Formats: sequence, C-alpha cells, structure tokens
Amino acid sequence: MSGQVKRQYDSSRRKEQARETQRAVLRAAHDLFVEQGYGRTTIADIARAAGVSAETIYATFKNKATLLHRVWDVTIGGDDEDVVFHERPEIMAIRAEPDLAKRFMMHARMSTATARRMTPLRLAVLGAAGSEPAAADMLAEMDRQRLAGMTVMAAASDETGQLAVSEEECRDVVWAMTDGLLWHAFVNGRGWSDEEYAEWVGRVWVATLVRPKTRRS
Repeated sequence: MSGQVKRQYDSSRRKEQARETQRAVLRAAHDLFVEQGYGRTTIADIARAAGVSAETIYATFKNKATLLHRVWDVTIGGDDEDVVFHERPEIMAIRAEPDLAKRFMMHARMSTATARRMTPLRLAVLGAAGSEPAAADMLAEMDRQRLAGMTVMAAASDETGQLAVSEEECRDVVWAMTDGLLWHAFVNGRGWSDEEYAEWVGRVWVATLVRPKTRRS
C-alpha cells in the first residue's frame, strides 16, 4: 500500500516538475521574442534563458513555430489553463450582464487588460511576419481566434435586443478595435492610462453599438 502511495506521489511530482519546466520555457520564449524578435531568437537562446536543454524544448514543443503558438495561448489567456478564451469566467461574467451598455464597459476594461499582456508579443510577431512564414501564420491565427471570440460576443449582444447595429457590424467594430494596436497608440504613444483608454473605448462602443434607451413620459 505504501509503495502505491509513493508511486502516485512520485508521478504527481514529476507532472508538476514537467509543468514548471514548460512554464519556464514559455516565459523565456515570450521575453526573448519580445526583446530580440521572433526571427533572431533560437531554440538554443530559449533553452539557456530557461535553464533547460534544447532537447527538452524539442521534446515538449517540437519546433519554434509550435512554441510561438503556445506562448500566444498563454499570453492571451493570462495563464496556462486549457480553456477557450470566450469561455473563461471573466468573459462569462461579461456575457451574463443584461444591460448591454454596462456589458460593453466591462468588455472595454477586460480588453484593455488583455491588450497590455498581448500587444508586445503581437508587435514582435508583426515585425517578423514579412520574413518568417511561421510568424505570418501566427499573425493570421491571432486574428482568426479574435474574430471567433468577437462572433460569440456579438451574437450574445444581439440576443439582448439592445444593439443599434447588425450583429455582423458589432462583431467587426469590436474586432477591429481589439488587436492591441489602438491601445498601443493611445497608451504607449500618447501617454493615456489604461483606465482612460478603457473608459474611452467603452464610451465609443456604447455610443456606436447600443440602442439609446427611450425615456418614459
């Protein structure tokens, strides 16, 4: 009995150690992609920064393109949990808000926090996309994932009966404003705070997308 418990303990410990190694590799890869560019970063660079062997990285992630994809998943989600972004608790809380104006303000705050996490990596991938096919593919995948998420959010918005535009227009407007580049221009370029930016985006979405409430006589 004690041997079985020990084996279970050893197995759990090995799994946790493997997960910590993966996290170290993902952190190192993210930082190097942002600091020196995707194209100039090698698996050997990442291995040195993470304190592991290159063979360990290849065994876990196969190649640099797959590693980039996993780095993006963790960056956009904020953790390494395998949960679709629009099904995460914070997104579900937004979708549960019945007042569409309030929902868009919540979405704007969440989107701003996401932009702070994802924009440095997106800019690094954007810079490499012209010469690195894997980066170009990843950039297209980033936009595809975001469009899928905005499609879900727009459909949920339409179900409230409070949209002033079509579901498709709602999807496209929010999609176009959430790639991180607008956040970068206002916050890093013009010195806005995240709070100021989120408030402005929310007001734009409410004014553009939400049907004005009729006043009772």
